[in-house]
Amino acid sequence: MEKEIQQKIQLVVDWLRQQVDDSGTRGLIVGISGGIDSAVVANLIKKAFPDNSLGVILPVKSSAKDIEDGILVCEKCGISHFTIDLTLQHDELIKKVIDELKNENLYDEKNLRIMDANLRARLRMSTLYAIANNLNYLVVGTDNAAEIYTGYFTKYGDGGVDLLPIASLKKQEVYEWAKILEIPQNILDKAPSAGLWEGQTDEIEMGVTYNSIDNYLAGKPISQGDKSVIERLHRISQHKRQMPSFPKMNI
Repeated sequence: MEKEIQQKIQLVVDWLRQQVDDSGTRGLIVGISGGIDSAVVANLIKKAFPDNSLGVILPVKSSAKDIEDGILVCEKCGISHFTIDLTLQHDELIKKVIDELKNENLYDEKNLRIMDANLRARLRMSTLYAIANNLNYLVVGTDNAAEIYTGYFTKYGDGGVDLLPIASLKKQEVYEWAKILEIPQNILDKAPSAGLWEGQTDEIEMGVTYNSIDNYLAGKPISQGDKSVIERLHRISQHKRQMPSFPKMNI
């Protein structure tokens, strides 16, 4: 099992090198959250480009623990890294948007949480691309198979990337790879979370466990309730997995 995983890791590392070569770029950059998915990706891009890979920690009102874990991941795998705190920029932008919506009597308080969360993800994406453009790097995403199938990512946020090296991995496989890559145990022990608000976890927000999603993707039996949730999430997020729609005109 371990040998098979190591072979797959090497296959992805080789694939990353080929993508950079094909694109005429110089290296790879990833946003580091302090979670397991970005930890695995950081290790992969460091292996692919020891001297041309970068991890960027992008806190937006983030917990000190997530920032510490992000730094720990980078130090453990030896990837170059730095931190850019986007809290001030987020506060300023969301205030401007809210103020203008209120001026027009359009503001809807019940949508504030999702508006706030998605803006955080999109600010991080824009920052990563600003850095990537300067360095002539590709932006590498951290979404796994479960997240892609259910649409558990922000469109043009953490979904706005050039490459998705772990998109074929179920969540359990991410953990298996993490162990082989010797990612710190406290990262493995954390409840998966996008860190979008206090107490937020992926599974609570989705309403289904990663284990159930993994089993569904593998064709294994799961409860009817979980199946309904997964299929609904997949259906309503279809727009995230395709190019924007446009009218076909044959005039």
